Amino acid sequence: MIKRFVPDQYVPSIFEISIEELKEKGIKGIITDLDNTLVEWDRPDATEELIEWFRKVKAEGIDIVVVSNNNEKRVKAFSDPHEITFIHSAKKPLTRAFKTACNIMKIKRSEAVVVGDQLLTDIFGGNRGGFHTILVVPVAKTDGVFTRVNRRMERVVFRWMKRKGLIEWENKKDSTR
Repeated sequence: MIKRFVPDQYVPSIFEISIEELKEKGIKGIITDLDNTLVEWDRPDATEELIEWFRKVKAEGIDIVVVSNNNEKRVKAFSDPHEITFIHSAKKPLTRAFKTACNIMKIKRSEAVVVGDQLLTDIFGGNRGGFHTILVVPVAKTDGVFTRVNRRMERVVFRWMKRKGLIEWENKKDSTR
């Protein structure tokens, strides 16, 4: 059961995800979390660097769907200006929103990756759904109230994974984990 919390891949940020490697693996869609994955949880808009990343990903023929547990107002205000499809109130780690994202993109699960900053929602949900999962370091050192609780539990899981030798990328993690 605990192995469902282990991501398939770990990168310091979404900008470190190799689009070329994704294409080589047959990936046609990125299902990504929003808060503390793409931008800080309290930043309303995309950064210029992120807007350029969106352009690059789309230019390579890869679709993006934001899947967030946040409310519609937050996710829509962020996604609409960039013409990014989104699913709000996703109830991650339940897998329904991930499957819906694949249906929207008209791709199979094997053609999608799930990217997120939380083990208990993004990675656990993606792994439960049978997706390739990529964990990123949170872009902010602070979190919303509910996420703070998750982070405490994540630290316990990270320590357990380290003791069991399930994480090889521990040295890449920031000090907040």
